[in-house]
Amino acid sequence: MATGWPATLVDGDVRLRPLRRRDQHPWMALRSANAAWLEPWDATSPVPLDAPRPTFAAFVRTLQTQARSGSTLPFAVDLAGELVGQLTVSSITYGSMRSASVGYWVSQHVAGRGITPTAVALAVDHCFRVLGLHRIEINIRPENGPSLRVVEKLGLRDEGVRVRFLHIGDRWCDHRTFAITAEEVPDGLLARWHRTRGV
Repeated sequence: MATGWPATLVDGDVRLRPLRRRDQHPWMALRSANAAWLEPWDATSPVPLDAPRPTFAAFVRTLQTQARSGSTLPFAVDLAGELVGQLTVSSITYGSMRSASVGYWVSQHVAGRGITPTAVALAVDHCFRVLGLHRIEINIRPENGPSLRVVEKLGLRDEGVRVRFLHIGDRWCDHRTFAITAEEVPDGLLARWHRTRGV
């Protein structure tokens, strides 16, 4: 298996663990219940695809293959044992760059409770300490207020706008890039987040 995978990361009631095929029913139910909340931010293909959408099992198999190759870490986000979202570390690059990107979503019914910042902090610390990465970035549409609050709470550096960065819906959309390097959090991003919250 790739370095740092599989992994289970825990802080209080928040747990990151590998996304599994048996998550299908709760995952599908969450996505359906949160369609209006999530779809405005979901990446799409600019080229019409002739093939049907992959099944959940195929989706998870693809992520597991990428995880074994070391390019992706596909985490389920649990709160007190209940699936509430997903966090994926992707575009993992070694060599002279040693970087990755983080994307995430959580159900609207748990948004604003510090779950996503905690999940991101757990993942970032894992990437720095276990994978030996140097830089993590998160790309967010400027209109996505809830996601922007996550990086603001964590104190990630705003690196500016990437013009027409990602295809969403029927157009190429600008994104703001936020980043952090290992030197900025020598004792970990989770520890800084706890200090910010007064934990």
